[in-house]
Amino acid sequence: MINYEVTYLYSKEDNFDKKLTKFLRLRNISNIDIEKNVLDIINQVKTNGDSALINMINTFDKITCTNLENIRIENKLLKKAFDELPIDLKNAMKLAFKRIKSFHEKQKPSGFDYEDEIGVNLGLKYSPIKRVGFYTPGGKALYPSSVLMNAVPALVAGVEERVLVSPINLEKSSEILLAAAYLAEVTEFYRMGGAQAIAALTFGTEKLKKVDKIVGPGNAYVAEAKRQLYGKIGIDSVAGPSEILIVADKNNNPKWVAIDLLSQAEHDENAQSILITNDEKFAKDVEEQVIKLLQTLPRKEIASTSWYNNGLILIVEQISECIDIINNIAPEHLQLCIENPKVYLNDIKNAGSIFLGSFTPEAIGDYIAGPNHVLPTGGTARFSSGLSTNDFLRRTTFVQCNQYNLNELGKHAEILADAEGLDAHRMSLYYRRNTK
Repeated sequence: MINYEVTYLYSKEDNFDKKLTKFLRLRNISNIDIEKNVLDIINQVKTNGDSALINMINTFDKITCTNLENIRIENKLLKKAFDELPIDLKNAMKLAFKRIKSFHEKQKPSGFDYEDEIGVNLGLKYSPIKRVGFYTPGGKALYPSSVLMNAVPALVAGVEERVLVSPINLEKSSEILLAAAYLAEVTEFYRMGGAQAIAALTFGTEKLKKVDKIVGPGNAYVAEAKRQLYGKIGIDSVAGPSEILIVADKNNNPKWVAIDLLSQAEHDENAQSILITNDEKFAKDVEEQVIKLLQTLPRKEIASTSWYNNGLILIVEQISECIDIINNIAPEHLQLCIENPKVYLNDIKNAGSIFLGSFTPEAIGDYIAGPNHVLPTGGTARFSSGLSTNDFLRRTTFVQCNQYNLNELGKHAEILADAEGLDAHRMSLYYRRNTK
C-alpha cells in the first residue's frame, strides 16, 4: 500500500534521534516465512542433490531442465554474444571492464618476509581462493554491470575457477549478460537462481562442484540463503535493498537531485532514498521534481512504492550537522552535493561508497568509475566494506625459528602454556630446548 506522501523529519524537532532510529529500524525487519522456506530449499538440495536442484530450476526459474548440462552455457555462446553486441555498447563495456580492472589491481596487497632482532623469520603471504561463485540477478532486470563488478576482482586476485549463476531466460534478450560474462572471463556459467543456486554452490551436487565462496546480490531468498549458509561457505555480505543518502544544499539543481534519488528507488520496492538539506524550499523543489519524474520512468510503479514507503527528506539547520547523521545511517551510497565536499571526507566513517560533488552522481559508480558497486547495506557500513580484490585472497602467516631463538622465546612461551594449564604445549617447547 502506498500513502503517496513522503516522510519529512526536522533535526530541530523534539525526539529527532528516536524518530530517525525508528525510521531506520524498518529496513532491518526479517521475514520469518522466507527464513523457513529457504531452510527447506537448502535441506532439499543438500540431501537430494541434482534431483532437487533440477526440480527447483523447473519450478522456480521456469527453465526447462532435465540435467545440469541443459543449463550450462558454453564459452562459445558467451563469445558469440560479445562479438555480436552493437559497437557502442561493446566499447562501453570494454571501457567499464578496463576501469574496474585497473582500480582493483591497485588494491592488490603485498606480503612481507623479515627477520626480527633475534633472527626469527616472520612473514605473511596472500593466496587466491581456488573456486568462487558469482550470483547475478536475471529475473526483473539484467545487470551486466553486476557481472563485471563481481567477477573482475576475482580475476585480478587470481581465482582459478570463476562460476557465474543467473536465472536468465535465453529467449528474452539476455545476450548482454552473456557478453559481460565473456568479457569478465568467467570459467563456468549456469542458468539458475534463487536459494537453490546458493545451496547447490555451497554443497555441490553430483554434477556441480561446490565453491569456496559466493558473492553478488540477489533477491530476499538469495540473501537469506547466504545468511543461513555463512560459515559453511564464505560470502561477501547479506545484501539488502539498495540505498542512497544525498546531502545537498540550495545551490544544486533540484531535478538532478530528484533523479539521483529515483536512481535507487527504481531498483526495488524496498529500496531507500534519503535527502538531507539545510533549505526547506530546496527540499520542496526536489520533492516536486520527484513527482514529475516518476511519471516518466518505465519502472515508475517500483520507484513510486520505494519513494513513498521508504523515502525520507531530512531538514537540518546547518550542513555540518550531517556528519553524525551520516555515520548513524551508514548508507550504502552517499552523495555530497555541496561545496568543497572533501572537507568532510575524513569525518565520514560509515558509508559504503562516497560520491563527491554535484557532478558525481551515484550512477557513475554503478557502471564505469572503477570502484566496486557491491556495497554494504542496512547500516552494515558501520563494520563492513564494499567488495574488493582482498575478498578473493586469503592471508597466511609463517614463522621459522632456529635453535637459538627458539630457546630465547620458548622459555617465556613455556611460562604462558603452564599458566593456561596446557602441559603438552609446554613440553613441546621444553623438549626442544632441553634435548640435545
